[in-house]
Amino acid sequence: MLRWLVDSPHHPGWPATLGPLRVAAGVVTLRPIRMRDGKEWSRLRISNQNQLLPWEPTGIGSWERRHQSSTWGPLYSVLKAEAKRGNVLPFVIEVDGRYAGQLTVGNIQRGAVRSAWIGYWVDHGVSGKGVATAAAALGVDHCFGPVGLHRLEATVQPGNGASQAVLTHVGFREEGLLKRYMDVNGRWRDHLLMGLTVEEVVDTAVDTLIRNGRAQAV
Repeated sequence: MLRWLVDSPHHPGWPATLGPLRVAAGVVTLRPIRMRDGKEWSRLRISNQNQLLPWEPTGIGSWERRHQSSTWGPLYSVLKAEAKRGNVLPFVIEVDGRYAGQLTVGNIQRGAVRSAWIGYWVDHGVSGKGVATAAAALGVDHCFGPVGLHRLEATVQPGNGASQAVLTHVGFREEGLLKRYMDVNGRWRDHLLMGLTVEEVVDTAVDTLIRNGRAQAV
């Protein structure tokens, strides 16, 4: 059911297309970011300011200025270069073929550690309809499959119950509290550290969602 289309044997995991997986909102797939994504990225980031601002790192300048379509080009270039080096996996989340958010795997470590962090955001129009959970499951299986990682971690504010639920559904467990971990929306905020290793995944993360009735194979 999962399809991995990996072009480079030297940097496994990107570019790749992951999915599809059906949830309440529609059919979810992950694909590599593209230069032409700038307009949709800007539109969704600006329209979702109220939903995203409380949880994302503090930036320089206003939210709207930081998310103009003109800022996408430089960001895309950095992400693509880091992806080619094998340091990051930047994906667009699509629902029924439409841009609906992003999932990124970053700080990829090889050698004896083989770990990375995972993060995501989705448009408020599909929030609560299984999209983030499906995307996270596809990302987990990709990282523990073709990418060859052993551990993934994610950080989430204690007040962000929706994101905690996404991670829990995919199999992440709470490992501790990071005090004043990140500058978010102008203040240093505590974050929960959530972790998952490949040994904890029964079959695949996608299989777990399907068994629990949270997704359907396509």
